[in-house]
Amino acid sequence: MRRSAIAVALLVLATVPLWVASGYYVNIISQILIWAILALALNVLVGYAGLVSLGHAGLFGIASYAVAWLVVNASGYLAATLAAIALSLAAVAIFAVLSLRATGIGFLMITLALGQILWGIAYRWIGLTGGDNGISVPARPMPLGLSLAGSTAFYYAALLVFLAAMLSMAVFVNSPFGASLKGTRDQPRRMTALGYNVWLIRFLAFLFSGFWSGIAGILYAYYNQFVSPQILALATSAEALLMVIAGGTGTLLGPIAGAALVVVMKNVASAYIERWNFVLGAIFVAIVIFMPEGLVPGSLRLGRWGWAVMRGGRLARVADEGRR
Repeated sequence: MRRSAIAVALLVLATVPLWVASGYYVNIISQILIWAILALALNVLVGYAGLVSLGHAGLFGIASYAVAWLVVNASGYLAATLAAIALSLAAVAIFAVLSLRATGIGFLMITLALGQILWGIAYRWIGLTGGDNGISVPARPMPLGLSLAGSTAFYYAALLVFLAAMLSMAVFVNSPFGASLKGTRDQPRRMTALGYNVWLIRFLAFLFSGFWSGIAGILYAYYNQFVSPQILALATSAEALLMVIAGGTGTLLGPIAGAALVVVMKNVASAYIERWNFVLGAIFVAIVIFMPEGLVPGSLRLGRWGWAVMRGGRLARVADEGRR
């Protein structure tokens, strides 16, 4: 069943431009893939390490600004991308060292403060970031001579990166290191007593999370061809966290479902519903009340419950007919 579901999902994703006629909606799905990568990266900390961050927009934005600035200043796209990844990893390491001094609410507040500092730098350091005017990327890259200017071409590029992120996340979660990370979430004192370096495990998980946050930021810069301080704002971090919580923490499909929900509400439903923020908030409250484990785990639970009820009803009818 699982393999069949994966095969069907891959087939659907591979044929999106064939059955989605409008380039606008292909672009919407590309946005979902980009935000899903960020949500998956954040889920490494929230779902598997038990560390709730409100500063991932800063890591996302550093990579976006770095690649945009380097491309504008006459660097090649490949060199700019690699340099942006290296710079974002260095920033992630500093971020992690400062944030991992605490856990729980302390960790959340430190990440929030660091994210706001980065937003303030992007907003005030006009000579480097352009301030409110931001930085415009002149064109999308052409890997292997293939132009990504069109919606379909960029969608397939984003899809390849998304699949790489999903595969790496699946390997990470199911590896011995992933198991040790879950141990630091559930029983940090016992893990320390068993000889594990809890801080180092969390630090490496933070680097992994920050790496994919940076990749998502680079895709975002190439997709929009514009970067502004807005992407480092608290609202961006809050939206990413909402994607993870609404979809289901500690799962691979949950953050993707959450990203799809938020992006569709922002870009599609908002064209028809003036108070789309209110509707999104109501949906989130409903998920918390009726599916506290998240949209994906909750849907699976309700599906199993419905199947059990149907099966029980059938067995009861068969037993009743047998008695007759």
